[in-house]
Amino acid sequence: MKIENYQKPNTKLWTGRISKDKMYLHEKIQCIPLDIKPLKISKEKTFAFLGYQCDEGVLRNQGRIGAFKGPDMIRKMLAPLANHFTDQVELLDVGNIICPTGDLEKTQQETSITIANLLKHQIFPIILGGGHDLAYAHYSGIKRQLPHQTIGIINLDAHFDLRKKVNSANSGTPFYQIASETNNFNYLCLGIQKAANNKELYKTANILNVQYVENTEFTIGNKKEIDLILKKFIESVDYLYLTIDLDGFSSSVAPGVSAPSPTGFLVDIAMDSIHTVCKSNKLISVDIVELNPKYDIDNCTAKLAARLIYNIISFI
Repeated sequence: MKIENYQKPNTKLWTGRISKDKMYLHEKIQCIPLDIKPLKISKEKTFAFLGYQCDEGVLRNQGRIGAFKGPDMIRKMLAPLANHFTDQVELLDVGNIICPTGDLEKTQQETSITIANLLKHQIFPIILGGGHDLAYAHYSGIKRQLPHQTIGIINLDAHFDLRKKVNSANSGTPFYQIASETNNFNYLCLGIQKAANNKELYKTANILNVQYVENTEFTIGNKKEIDLILKKFIESVDYLYLTIDLDGFSSSVAPGVSAPSPTGFLVDIAMDSIHTVCKSNKLISVDIVELNPKYDIDNCTAKLAARLIYNIISFI
């Protein structure tokens, strides 16, 4: 299938201080359009940044739009970071999948195909959202490439995103859609907020045997208990897909999101959990979603997203 809703990487996003020895990420990144065939990897570890420039699902879910600008803002915040990666780590920007006409389903399908293609070429996808409807496309892409493997989903988020699809998909339905299309639904949510999930969503989560830790328990003080939950979940699956919704964080550190919350989790426990997942040797794909630059303050949410990505690459 030809990818029609595609935007080539923009080299102008990758700017910063100039050095003679690739001391900054903007000097290390390679902008490689997806129409370059074949995709080749020449390094021990290759990571590709793919933007999901779409918040149609947020609009459909009656949220505040603006997350479609998230992917490029994350790139801007990654660009000036210091490069401590070895020459055996390759970083690619492969551009954006866009949603110019509101056709969310087509954008999701094309994103799914693109992710599968990256995995096929042994490239680690880091998908930059965009709304959390990305998760349905992302998981579908993994299953295209690994149809017979058990994929565990770990979601750092305030919301289950298990709403039933009534008229059309949106940013609140992705994990219910996934559950409806698989016989082996393995889903762990960290940071769930009671105030942000109604009784029906909790009922659905329990019916689907979703594992979750509420935000009141998702703290660094409960590190040992959370480590045990994570390790048990990791042992039960073949591979892991990590999705990070920035609205799960406290709005004190992440104000620029589609649905901010003052009672979200903090960076310390999130980073500790991400480290555990990355060191499992089972993680094969990551996304980070719901950055809404329109509501950010001094780019602190975008900078948080960039630092999370930076550390994920460092941990793997």
